[in-house]
Order: sequence, then structure tokens, then C-alpha cells
Amino acid sequence: MCATCGCGIGQTLIGGHALQRPRQHGGKMRFRAPEPDVQVPGAHVADVSTSRIVKLEQDLLAKNNGYADANRRYLSAHGIFALNLVSSPGSGKTTLLVKTIEALNGAQPLAVIEGDQQTENDAVRIRAAGAPAIQINTGKGCHLDAQMVGQAMQQLGLQDDSLLLIENVGNLVCPASFDLGEAHKVVILSVTEGEDKPLKYPDMFRAADLMLLNKCDLLPHLTFDADLAIEYSHRINPKLQVIRISATSGEGMQEWLEWIKGGCCNAVAAKSEASLG
Repeated sequence: MCATCGCGIGQTLIGGHALQRPRQHGGKMRFRAPEPDVQVPGAHVADVSTSRIVKLEQDLLAKNNGYADANRRYLSAHGIFALNLVSSPGSGKTTLLVKTIEALNGAQPLAVIEGDQQTENDAVRIRAAGAPAIQINTGKGCHLDAQMVGQAMQQLGLQDDSLLLIENVGNLVCPASFDLGEAHKVVILSVTEGEDKPLKYPDMFRAADLMLLNKCDLLPHLTFDADLAIEYSHRINPKLQVIRISATSGEGMQEWLEWIKGGCCNAVAAKSEASLG
């Protein structure tokens, strides 16, 4: 269970297979399948002290950070540039990913990890665009964690010197706290949402390095104030880079692609320097 929000009671599937959660037994880590979701009639939540909740959250995030560090070491050693795409539901993440894959047109080796509570719909769309993809279904969970991503990476068999795009579960709360081992969090804000999203969900915009202001082709038909949204985002995170983009019209796509290519080049260069050192 996630101590941050209480989610995660149920089964997580990666490519249709149950996530293997380790447990301590006799001094060794052994894996077991997650327990099924059990509903107990009349059951209630026991009172838990605030200090105990804080300790549970600290333990949970520390464990996640251990997996994230392992993911990061693997990605760095293989020159893989990984991005964690986060947003509210309906921001256009998957459509933007499809257009990105099509625009790269095989010039950059890449793979995609898709996160949703249910269905493989998004992974199917990504594969149809020409990229290998694996679906993580989190069940009742509202975010991906580093262990899920690590197991998905193993199943994907990532190429060296490639791009890994992780589409997180649609949620602007918990994914802000969970490091997956990525190089950057990329937050997507659609112009069909509110300009004040950065103020309402500051942790996510503070954790991100890039904001894609998406669906900008719709601005002539909306009252959304793009400049105000950017001002709010910089109020939370002055260093946040912003690209105005539209997967439909193509606005901002070249800038986005150049940003990705620059990150991929840096990842390959860092791998080479590490091997020489």
C-alpha cells in the first residue's frame, strides 16, 4: 500500500504478468506474487498515529529510491536517456508520444513503458506507431514505482544508446514523489485544463525539469491564458523549461525533438566518459 495516498491494494501486472514483490525471509530476499485484492465486509481502518504514517512513508520512499538508484545505474551504464511523462488524465500524453515516435521515424532507437490502472489500449497505440512498448497495469494504484519500471525494463530488453519514454498513470499527486530512475520528469499541461494547475499541484511542477504546454492549437477557441499558466509554473519552479506544443498542428514539435536528441547525446557521451574513467 502507498503510505502517501493509500492506493495500491490489488494486483499490478507488467505485460500481463504479476509484479514480483520481494520479502525478507531468513536473511535473503525471496520473491512472491502479490496477494489478491480482498474485501472484508464491515472492515474498518485502524487508527494510526501521525508519526507512524510519516515513518511508513519514509520507509516506502527509501525503498523506492533504492530501486530507482539501481535503474539509474543501469540506464547510465547503457547510455539510455529516460523520461518520466506525468500529467492529469486527458492531457494528450499518448497522442504526443505517438506523434513523437512518428517524427523520430526510426532515427532514434526507443521503447515505451505505459502506465495505466487498466487496459492495454495505450500500449497498443504505441506499438502501432512502430515502437516496442510494455503495459504496466497498476490496478488500484495511482502511480508507477521504480520496482515496476525496473522489471518492465528487463522485459523490454532495452537497446544501448536509446531513448526510454515512461508514460506514468494520469495523476499530478503521487508521481511527484516517486523517483523511477529517470533523467527528467516532463510534466504535460493541456490548455483545456486550468491555468492554476501549477499552483494547485506544486510538488509535480517543482519536481519537473520541462513543461509541455499541450494542445496549443486549441487556444483560439478557449479562454485559457497561456502566459499566466507559464507565470504560475515559474512561480513554483523558476528553472522550469517550457515548450508550447501541439501534436495536431506540429507547433513546438521540432523544439521538443531537439530537446530529446540533446538528452540522448548527453547520455551516450556520459557513458563513454565513464567507460574511459
